[in-house]
Amino acid sequence: MTHSKVQVGSGAQQSDMPEDVFAAISKLAHDEAGLMIPASKHALVQSRISRRLRALGMTDFNAYLRLVHSDAGGGERRNMISALTTNVSAFFREGHHFETLSGMATSLIERARSGEKVRIWSAGCSSGQEPFSIAMTLLEADGRAGAHDIRILATDIDPAVLDVARKGFFDESQMAGVSHPLREQYFIASSGGRFGATDVLRRMISFRELNLLGHWPMKGRFHAIFCRNVVIYFDESTQAALWPRFRRALLDNGLLFVGHSERVPNPGAVGFRPAGVTTFTAVATTSEETPGGPARTHDT
Repeated sequence: MTHSKVQVGSGAQQSDMPEDVFAAISKLAHDEAGLMIPASKHALVQSRISRRLRALGMTDFNAYLRLVHSDAGGGERRNMISALTTNVSAFFREGHHFETLSGMATSLIERARSGEKVRIWSAGCSSGQEPFSIAMTLLEADGRAGAHDIRILATDIDPAVLDVARKGFFDESQMAGVSHPLREQYFIASSGGRFGATDVLRRMISFRELNLLGHWPMKGRFHAIFCRNVVIYFDESTQAALWPRFRRALLDNGLLFVGHSERVPNPGAVGFRPAGVTTFTAVATTSEETPGGPARTHDT
C-alpha cells in the first residue's frame, strides 16, 4: 500500500497513518483507558497523533507506535491518551442534575454540620466546569457550606485538561451557563475577558489525575458521583465493569448522575434503582456493607 505525503512543518513530510498503526493505537487506547475508537475515526486519530509527532520532532507513525509500546514510552502513552480524549464541558450542563443536587444540599450540609464528612466525586471533570457548578450549587444552598467538611473530588485521565481546571479561568463563551448573579458572587473578572473562580470555590475542590479503568485510591464512599458523558466512549464490557464499582464507591442512598445518552442497564443487578432522568440511587443494603466492602467515611 502506498501513502500520500502531508507537510508537518519545517520541511518535514509525514505519510498517512497506515491501517495497522491505526488499529494498534486504537487497541492501546482501549487497553489503557477503555476508549472505543471505530474505524470511522481514522482521520481524527491521524490528525491528533500527527500533533504528537510534530511535538516530538518525529515524522514516522511506526516509530511513534514503537515509542508508546516501549518501557520508556509511559509518559508519551499518557500524552497519546490525552490527545485522543474528547473534552467537552459546560457550566450547569444537564440542569436537572443540579436541581436534584440543590434539593439534597440542605441535608448534606446538615450532615456536615453534625460532623460527617460529605464527599462528592466529579469523575471525568474535563476543564472543571462540572465541579465548579457543584460547588456553586452547594454554596447557593448555604453560603457557609465551604466552611464545613464538604469536599468535591474532581478527576480526569487527561493531565493537560486538569491543569486548565486547576487554574479555574474561563472565557466569555465558557461562562454562558453562569447567570450574572453567580458571576458576581463566585468569579473575578480579569484581563482579556476571562473570569477566575474565587477562593471560596477553589477550596472546596481537589483535582486529581485518575484513570477510571485503573486503581481508585479513595478510601471512603461518596454521597454523590457525577460521571456524565464519559462511559459513552467505552465499550459495553468496560461500562458493565464500571457500574458495580461506582455502586461500591457510593454510600447507601447516594446518587449516581450519568450523561443524557447513558443508562445503567438492569440497574437492580448492580445495586441501583432509577431516581429521575439519568439519575440512579444506590440501593440501601440490609447490613452496614454494600457489595464489595465496608462503608467508611472519606478522605480526599
